[in-house]
Amino acid sequence: MTCLIRLNPLLFINFEFELANMKAKYLVLAGCMMLGVQLVLAQERKDKTAVTYEELYDEPYSINKLFVGFQPFYGELFATNMNAGFGAEVSYYHKEKFDLKGHFRKTYSSSFYDFNRDIASKNSNVDNRSEIFNYFEIGGTYHFKDFESASKTKMVLFKNAYKGNKWASRVPLHAEVPCKLRKIYGARLGAIVWNSTTDISRTLLQQNLTNADIVNAENIGLPLSYVDPVTFKTRDFKVFSNIYATGLYVGGSMTWIRNVAVSFDKYEEGIDDGIMTLFFDILYSPSLKMEDIKYNNSVYSISPIKMSPVGFRLGIDGKFNRQLSWGYGGEVGYRPSIQGQGVFAMFKISFPIYATNLDYKVESFGK
Repeated sequence: MTCLIRLNPLLFINFEFELANMKAKYLVLAGCMMLGVQLVLAQERKDKTAVTYEELYDEPYSINKLFVGFQPFYGELFATNMNAGFGAEVSYYHKEKFDLKGHFRKTYSSSFYDFNRDIASKNSNVDNRSEIFNYFEIGGTYHFKDFESASKTKMVLFKNAYKGNKWASRVPLHAEVPCKLRKIYGARLGAIVWNSTTDISRTLLQQNLTNADIVNAENIGLPLSYVDPVTFKTRDFKVFSNIYATGLYVGGSMTWIRNVAVSFDKYEEGIDDGIMTLFFDILYSPSLKMEDIKYNNSVYSISPIKMSPVGFRLGIDGKFNRQLSWGYGGEVGYRPSIQGQGVFAMFKISFPIYATNLDYKVESFGK
């Protein structure tokens, strides 16, 4: 038995046309890509020539002594209380021996940036007054090893002709410049004080406790619920308090300092005056307490709630050795706080930072 299938020749023609059309599209796309690569390579061949430079200075030990910075923004994801706000920071470097640092920050005036305080103002059923988040830190770093080594720094080559849209259309070129690198191994010690509103209802749930475990002198626990006088619905009894922490930190750090400037031929001057520090600290708060609950003219003990007095942090701080500049910083770790609520991550920006070498003496000569 023979089966004959009659095929329309137009189908073959249409298929071959579509195949040819697809090949043409791919060829056009490949051609465009090759053209783009050729333009980039041509540009690099045109610009990528050796440059010469003249060293203006290379003095990593000649940095400013005092840095005072305002921090218009910081943000902190803290399990005890998320918050955001502003702060200030002061750093002082004493020769090659040690440096001191003081830091303060608090939330913006609106409770929106103080997560638990905002919730407490709208939902708390107790009489405790919510505290604004405040953070103070002061400490110092002893330079047990401060030395200099040979290094290189990568500088962007910039021309006046690159200003505006012209720079966006070009591939930035870099040049590696030999320079001195100052390294500091430091031992850190300092004190930290902070306070915050905290959500006790959430804490009780996490620690398998209830309001009934928070009792007064008559051994009467807090209510579990209440009847809303407006809607007459039964709602959970929300409890908020304040936490106060005073502690120490001890740790180590490593700092990299460059302070070099060069003058390139055909390009603008290049500068690398960055000061960057990585640090690791052990945190310990011997004084870590929460305010007892005040409700209905009675005081309820918060003692059943467990606290964690030990923590740690890993952080970075950066700024520049200029009279007027900016800086950055960040930390992650586990802060001494309520047990299970110590995890945190914080980022801050400093601008402006004013710096001075505190040298106001001038030479005098007799006539």
